[in-house]
Amino acid sequence: MKNKGLETWLYSSLGVVAMFVIIVIVNALASGAKTRIDLTAEHAYTLSAGTRKILSKLDTPIQIRFYCTRGDTRMPVMLKTYAQRVEDLLGEFRQASKGQIEIQKLDPVPDSEAEDSARLDGIEGQARMDGEPIYLGVSISMLDQKQALPFLTPERERLLEYDLARAISRVMSAEKPVIGVMSPLPYGGQPTNPMMMRMGQAGQQPWALISEIKRDFTVKDVPMAAEEIPADVKVLILLHPKGLSDASQYAVDQFVLRGGKLIAFLDPQSVLDRSSAGNPMGMNMGSRSSMDKLMGAWGITFDSSKVVADLDFVGRTREGRQPAVLALNEQAINRDDIVSADANNLFLAFAGVFSGTPAEGLKQTVLLHTSKNSQLIDPMSAQFGGEKIIKDFKASGTEQALALRLTGKFKTAFPEGKPKAAPAGPDEKKDEKPAAEGLKESKEETSVLLIGDSDFIQDPIAVQEVMNPFGGQRMVMPANGNLAFAQSAIEQMAGDSNLVSVRSRASRERQFTVVKQMQAKAEAAFQDKIKSLEGSLSEAQNKLNELQRAKGDKGEKGGQRFILSPEQQKEINNFRVKEREVKLQLKEERKKLRVGIDSLENSIKWLNIALMPLLVAVAGLGLAILRLKRRAAR
Repeated sequence: MKNKGLETWLYSSLGVVAMFVIIVIVNALASGAKTRIDLTAEHAYTLSAGTRKILSKLDTPIQIRFYCTRGDTRMPVMLKTYAQRVEDLLGEFRQASKGQIEIQKLDPVPDSEAEDSARLDGIEGQARMDGEPIYLGVSISMLDQKQALPFLTPERERLLEYDLARAISRVMSAEKPVIGVMSPLPYGGQPTNPMMMRMGQAGQQPWALISEIKRDFTVKDVPMAAEEIPADVKVLILLHPKGLSDASQYAVDQFVLRGGKLIAFLDPQSVLDRSSAGNPMGMNMGSRSSMDKLMGAWGITFDSSKVVADLDFVGRTREGRQPAVLALNEQAINRDDIVSADANNLFLAFAGVFSGTPAEGLKQTVLLHTSKNSQLIDPMSAQFGGEKIIKDFKASGTEQALALRLTGKFKTAFPEGKPKAAPAGPDEKKDEKPAAEGLKESKEETSVLLIGDSDFIQDPIAVQEVMNPFGGQRMVMPANGNLAFAQSAIEQMAGDSNLVSVRSRASRERQFTVVKQMQAKAEAAFQDKIKSLEGSLSEAQNKLNELQRAKGDKGEKGGQRFILSPEQQKEINNFRVKEREVKLQLKEERKKLRVGIDSLENSIKWLNIALMPLLVAVAGLGLAILRLKRRAAR
């Protein structure tokens, strides 16, 4: 019997030792593998496929210097929490780079070497109330290339992964991308001619958008009659392509098929195009643009004969409300796409909409859309009939696309090859040479961005001009979010092609949905009670006024004008009783709301604190009972 007990004790001890050894070995292997599982619903801790593809191209080490104020008393709690999330994301980047990313963490305290390094890297400190700077920025460098994110704000957390991936992509490329601009509009400005100088008028300055993108890109002019897009152009901006010839459409077609990216600003009514004949008031009456053959091949339709009006996004002009001028807020913007994730306060004038089903192999993403309370109307009546549009309005009941992106492998709109040139005159012989062969389909995926308005990026709508009080020079300030949206689209399209698939990250702010629903339900009940109380109050006051008027008529003879009658006193007493009852009901509703929220919070706390230990205890008891049964069976 003693031998059996000793044997049991020995086996148990060996089992414990073996289990300890196994746990140590498994822990060592797991720590080396660094396998992570993201169990969040939005995959908030998982890098996008595009980011991983960019990091997989790294063949030269990259150094990331993370500048963050570390003092417990110097950093606000909100920024401290966000800084930890930034640090966690940088760790994900380092792991995905397979050793090509080195992260250096620096605390730029005043008068330190870290602060000097931050200034050299272009990292900006934000002053606190006491004047001390707070740093939260990133510098990314590879060889002699450097990119800085001067200050990371929590408001831009959704775009944090994209900003980091874009900065890494930029330091990997030594040359500035070339942006081609193709347009009949004077986007580059117009010089002052002698006649204008004698009249005291200056020439037209380049558009603010063009001036801004020239800081980060090489901008190249492409003629509207071009039959070939230069090979070094990475992104082609097509501004208001009115009267675009088949030969020029073919050039754009081949540009897209060879992997180029296209941003097309179309317009059914360009009111700022001064090159066409207009009315005496300067309003353009028929400046339309389209590229019908290209869009037909892509499966998309743009109705250049109609503009859209929307009563949910009515904009205001000097003439008053104008439903065809759209003031778009976040309800009209796709927050899940990188291009539009940070957009807001957009102002579109007489825009058109897109419809249709993308051709096979293409994926459509709507970036801006109208509300269901929208309608397509004639451009002529849209300019002069703001109130009439509202009066005769008939909602379509569908959300209509104002801007969209097509992604995938495009097929040519000219399957028979390059269009033949038309003869210049009746005596010229028609060219009998066969059409030149061109690309039929793109080998790799590319992107085309279509926007239904070209006026919204022009200076009269996008910016406000002010004079510099110190230098007297012209300054421009954004009038809305149009300029930022256009810049974001150009930057995203001009970057690494993998940036297209970098998603807008979910916010780490976890919403208590059930609590929110309870609060909304209780608040709705409160509103009903309040309305009921206000109704009772109004009814009582009306009754009092009637009684007072009746008493006043009698009092003129008897001199009793200001003495309350029994009926008035009774009405006041009834109102006061009713008021007390309603207040008691409101108090009871608030108590129920508080009890419900407290109960839910306590349930969540008990689940978080006690559930796991309880499961472990139950599992332990189950194993103990199982072992006892096995021993009894022996």
